[in-house]
Amino acid sequence: MFGAPVATLLLLVIVVASAVALKWREDWLERGLFRPFWVTRRGQWGTVVSSAFLHADWPHLLFNTFTFWAFAFMLERRIGSGAFATLYAVGIVASAFGTWLQHRREPAYRTLGASGAVLAVLFASILYFPSGSLYVFPLPVPLPAPLFALGYLAYTIWASRQDFGRVNHDAHLGGAVAGLAFVAITDPAALAAAVSTWLS
Repeated sequence: MFGAPVATLLLLVIVVASAVALKWREDWLERGLFRPFWVTRRGQWGTVVSSAFLHADWPHLLFNTFTFWAFAFMLERRIGSGAFATLYAVGIVASAFGTWLQHRREPAYRTLGASGAVLAVLFASILYFPSGSLYVFPLPVPLPAPLFALGYLAYTIWASRQDFGRVNHDAHLGGAVAGLAFVAITDPAALAAAVSTWLS
């Protein structure tokens, strides 16, 4: 998309890599999985990155790419391609670290998906566009950005302490916090402006 080359490239790689793996090369999924227990023991550091570009199924891919499409392009145009690429990389690392911290003693645990990095983009966008709203299925009306952020963080913290489902809430939490922290560190004026908007 015009004015956002990094977001365009990332979206293309995510879609192509995931589609090929789901349709023709299931072995890519197995090799690309991030396994916190084994990452240091077997030197599987590359899976920190590979797991962030592959998805377990088509709905998983669709949800992540739609969310990325909705926020990444306008954010890259706002902060620049270099900062956007750095944010995305930080999101990948932070989500992997959150997963490792929670599951590093579980030999059978494995995960993949771009959700953590995508949430870093989403939460950074909330700070740069503080008056925005987000639609959350099945609610019929949009939620103000700060209300969504607080609700999502509270839910994710709670969900990460439960033991059900296949969703990697630890990666989601790591990515969301990374997005907020990235803006706070690299552009404190944007954070201050967002807080001012919400309080006014």
